[in-house]
Amino acid sequence: MAKYLYVYHGGSHPESEEEVKQVMNAWSQWFGSLGSAVVDGGNPVGTSSTVKSDGSVASNGGANPASGYSLVEASSLDEALAKAKGCPILAAGGSVEVAEAIDM
Repeated sequence: MAKYLYVYHGGSHPESEEEVKQVMNAWSQWFGSLGSAVVDGGNPVGTSSTVKSDGSVASNGGANPASGYSLVEASSLDEALAKAKGCPILAAGGSVEVAEAIDM
């Protein structure tokens, strides 16, 4: 089975303690629905920096900065995309970038 990297972009941040609980519950339920397909649940990430080909550094995270990542198994890109459609970040206005992780 192939592995797929989910890179989360954007999404709103919960503002109250109750919203934090709801968001965390949604993520737990989604990961639970993926079962053993979750290889690495990943983590949220802080502000990113980009090293450009000329050696300069952009510290604003770029046009669509990552907000987190996960690694899952799926039998095909279509299956990985279908699994990503249940991600809670979508309900928060974010997106999920999906790419196959190539074993080297």
